Amino acid sequence: MWTLLIDCDPQANSTGGLGFPRDASRRSIYHGLMLGIPLEDLVIPTAVEGLHLIPSEKNLVGATVELVDSPERQQLLRRKLEGVRDKFNFILLDCPPALDLLTLNALVAADSVIVPVQCEYFALEGVSELLDTLIRIRRAHNPKLAVEGILLTMFDDRTNLSHQVRDDLRDFFGDQVFATVIPRNVRLAEAPSFGKPIFLYDPACRGAASYLELAQEVISHDQKGVRAGA
Repeated sequence: MWTLLIDCDPQANSTGGLGFPRDASRRSIYHGLMLGIPLEDLVIPTAVEGLHLIPSEKNLVGATVELVDSPERQQLLRRKLEGVRDKFNFILLDCPPALDLLTLNALVAADSVIVPVQCEYFALEGVSELLDTLIRIRRAHNPKLAVEGILLTMFDDRTNLSHQVRDDLRDFFGDQVFATVIPRNVRLAEAPSFGKPIFLYDPACRGAASYLELAQEVISHDQKGVRAGA
């Protein structure tokens, strides 16, 4: 199974977390979106078998300004993806933590979206607003956009708040909430500082096991497509 991760976030955390430090000479998704480089020419292999990456960089922050005057600016990534869609079983789009033109491009290009929610009160408060935004995007730009699932992260089994957020989400959204929860885990927090994904840093830890369960849950949907992580 082949997977492509496209880092759409100028912070480039996915790029760095896979062991690729900042490099001004390396081409990135910015070159694909704004300079016309085919996405297939930007794909690089990673240390994880079957996982490929189109990296990000800080210059990508300028794309939100440059895209403003572009015709059909929200459709650009979807058009660019046509050259690589058939080459991978899954394409994951890692979005910035804001609803800007980069995130809009990802949501317009995606078949479905995974909504990560930290187990905190204010994060819970924002879920309904985000889902309302997704409905508007579906109506205006991408009628096929679906919610792959709502993912509970930073779950601390010792606190009542985590349990309350989990129970409230499942009561309200039902099967839209993934059965898998991602726990607070020291090894998960350490892995990015070593430039390694958790499956290379400590594949036996609780955090790695949870992400493996999540992957199996997504694959079990038996839906080939593009995933956007909001």
